[in-house]
Amino acid sequence: MSSESTPLSGARAAAPARDRTPVNGGYTYGLVGRTVAEAIGSFLLLFGGIGIAIFGNSTGGGITSPLAFGLVLAGAMVAFGYISGGHFNPAITLGSAVAGRTAWKLVLPYILTQLVGAVLGVAILWVVITGHDQLGEQVREFMSATANGYGEHSATMFPLASALLMEVIAGALLTAVFLGAASRRATAQSHRSSAAKGAFAVGVTYAVLLTVLVPVTNGGINPARSTAVAIFSEGWALEQLWLFWVAPLLGAVIAGLIFRSVDMTIDSHRSDAASSVEEDTHAAGDETATKPASTKPVSAAGSTAPVVDEEARGFFDKPANGTGTTRPEDGTPGSRP
Repeated sequence: MSSESTPLSGARAAAPARDRTPVNGGYTYGLVGRTVAEAIGSFLLLFGGIGIAIFGNSTGGGITSPLAFGLVLAGAMVAFGYISGGHFNPAITLGSAVAGRTAWKLVLPYILTQLVGAVLGVAILWVVITGHDQLGEQVREFMSATANGYGEHSATMFPLASALLMEVIAGALLTAVFLGAASRRATAQSHRSSAAKGAFAVGVTYAVLLTVLVPVTNGGINPARSTAVAIFSEGWALEQLWLFWVAPLLGAVIAGLIFRSVDMTIDSHRSDAASSVEEDTHAAGDETATKPASTKPVSAAGSTAPVVDEEARGFFDKPANGTGTTRPEDGTPGSRP
C-alpha cells in the first residue's frame, strides 16, 4: 500500500524520502565491468558448447552440443547477467538496443568484447587439440565440423535461401524470448526466482533452436560463435560467414522493433493515465493542485514512478523492495511509493 497521504480534495501530498539503497549490494557497474562480463560469458559459452561438440562427439558423450550451448547460456546469464544484462550474443545486443532496452553507446563495446571472449574460448580448444600427437594435424577438420555453413557445407545440403530464412527466424525468436523474459512485468514479482526462470527460458529456447538448425546450418544464431569458429576452420567458413551475421541480426532487429512498438503502446497508456489524474485533480477544485506535481508516469496505485536511465536492462532488473517498481542492474537507485 502506498504511504502517500491523499487529502479529501484530491491533491496528493509529496511522499517522504524512503529507502534508496542501490541494487547489487550498493555497487554499480560501469562500461568496463559490463564488457568484461560479456567477454567472460561469451568465453564460457564457446568453450563449453564447442568443447562438447568436439570432445563429446569423439568420446561418445551423452550430452549434445545444442543442449550444452543452452545450459551454458543459462548458467552464464545467472552468473553474470546482473552485471551486463546477460547478452553474450551480438544479435541479442542489437535487438535489445532496437527495443530500447540497451543504450546504443553500449552496442559496439558489447559486440567487440563478445567477439574477443568467443575467439579466446575457441583458441583455448585449438591449443589443446594441437598439443595432441595424433589429433593435432586434424585440428582444422575438427573446427570445420563445428562451423556454420550452407550449400555443400550444410550437413544435409540446404541451399543459401533456406539457411538465410531459418537463421532470420531463429534470431527473431531467440531475441523475442530474451526480451519477453527480461521485461519488467516478468521480473516484478520475485526477482531472484524470475531471473533464474528467464535465464532458463532463454537457454532452453537456444538449445531447441540450435537442434532445429543443426541439419540446415550446423546451428548459428550467434554471430560471435560463428566468427570464432570460422577463424580456426577451413577457408570456406570465412567465405560463408556473412550470412551468419546478416541473418541473425536481421531477425533480432525485427523482434526489437516489435517489442519497441509494444512498449510504446504501454507508455502511451501511462501518459493517458497521467492526464486522467491531472484532469481529476483540476476537477476537484483544489487550488494547490492546479499544477501537476510531476510529469513522471503514474502507476496503477496512483504513485509517481521514478524515471531511471536504463542502459542495459536485462534479466536482473530488480524490483524496489518488492513493490513492483523496478531498477536497472546498473545500480541506479529506485524508490518505493
